[in-house]
Amino acid sequence: MAKVLVLYYSSYGHIEQMAEAVAQGARSAGAQVDVKRVPETVPEDVARGAHFKLDQAAPVATVDDLENYDAIVVGTGTRYGRMSSQMAAFLDQTGGLWMRGALNGKVGGAFASTATQHGGQETTLFSIITNLMHLGMVIVGLPYSHQGQMNMSEIVGGAPYGATTVASGDGSRQPSEIDLAGARHQGELVAKTAAKLFG
Repeated sequence: MAKVLVLYYSSYGHIEQMAEAVAQGARSAGAQVDVKRVPETVPEDVARGAHFKLDQAAPVATVDDLENYDAIVVGTGTRYGRMSSQMAAFLDQTGGLWMRGALNGKVGGAFASTATQHGGQETTLFSIITNLMHLGMVIVGLPYSHQGQMNMSEIVGGAPYGATTVASGDGSRQPSEIDLAGARHQGELVAKTAAKLFG
């Protein structure tokens, strides 16, 4: 049974929802799945003032947790077309794992959220994927077997590089069923790939 970690950062809960969907997909493929989040770096009074969602159930991960998994799927909201500083700060601490090659050959994936359709979804995914590839991971994206990403009748997330959602500038848009289906599909593919490599 493959062991999958869904590792995320979510300011307002959109990526938290996507993380749970990725986990559902991985579990549907028979994987053992943990959902964890990276530490918040914003002072609590500032986070409360900005209405961050601070009541997230997922435990906080440590860098040492990562090598205990066959696959790691990383999700975050975008900041100017790249990953959030919270996720970057966490991944910047993985130098020891990199030096030892602890994640070489493991499965990686990325998912993201932006405020707008053209707010940097793909560049944010690549900013995550770049880190995972430097750590030696094999990347699983979101192929067009998730045909929902080609829907032209409504705003949808999704890219060949990973599942995404669009939150709107005020955060009012929640992940749609198509967005969540993409996240579940990616989670399933990650788990199946990990099972083939490590099962």
